[in-house]
Amino acid sequence: MILSTQTHAAAAAFGQETAVEMIAAAGFDAADMSMFYEDDTKWMFEPGFEPRVLKLRALAEENGVYFNQAHAPFPTVKANDEEYNRVNLPRVVRSIEIAGMLGVKNIVVHPVVFPENQKERNLQMYLDLLPHAKRAGVKIALENMWGRDPRRGVICKNVCSDAAGLADYVDALPEEFFTICLDIGHIGLVGDYEAPTIEALGADRLTCVHIHDNDYIHDSHVCPFTMKLPWKEIAAAFAKIGYRGDITLEADDFLFPLPKALYPSALRMMHDAGRELIRMIEENA
Repeated sequence: MILSTQTHAAAAAFGQETAVEMIAAAGFDAADMSMFYEDDTKWMFEPGFEPRVLKLRALAEENGVYFNQAHAPFPTVKANDEEYNRVNLPRVVRSIEIAGMLGVKNIVVHPVVFPENQKERNLQMYLDLLPHAKRAGVKIALENMWGRDPRRGVICKNVCSDAAGLADYVDALPEEFFTICLDIGHIGLVGDYEAPTIEALGADRLTCVHIHDNDYIHDSHVCPFTMKLPWKEIAAAFAKIGYRGDITLEADDFLFPLPKALYPSALRMMHDAGRELIRMIEENA
């Protein structure tokens, strides 16, 4: 089973090229290309980006890894904010193009909270992106999201927050170019349970994941086995459905407070945690 991690934290500290080298040195098989913050992504959306993208792919190959997954800028669009959408939608399109250039299989594009006609507007948004996915030869992955109750200020369900919502959306889109990226850390935040969610989606719909841990209150994005998620149950559920995708960590937020000198060892710890999860899945198979 392939183990990968996102470039986000390491790229913010050192740049995308060094991030790829560090991920390879830590022992990962692949990298998830983060394209969602300004830290080290501005160059991707400027003219003349192509040579650097191709050099990045070559650098990964030289270091014995590859790009298996990517993440588009988010929020994908904002309801009733035409100025934001005018700027960000081309960024999303560009990220799909870059994913194709990097040889990525799946790129995560978040569904959007709309006050009215939410499903219809989301499906149209994804269908508008379909020609770009076809051209790039990548699948767009829908992720389970959460909202925030404006009165109580707490996390609550919103768009595609549970298995039924994810299945409802992805089943309405062309299977060849759309899939599900299940964010394991988001499931409990909205009050659901990880294993039943994995089992409800099954291996045909569920082809990629975001793996991280939290305390069921905050979307912490930290290393597995450090907080409260039931990893034995999660591993057993992946084994039960015969999960055929990769294990991709989206767990590097805990790196940000660390001195930069500790990033390599922190990445190695994340790698070891990911390998342990894979071992647990395979042990249950």
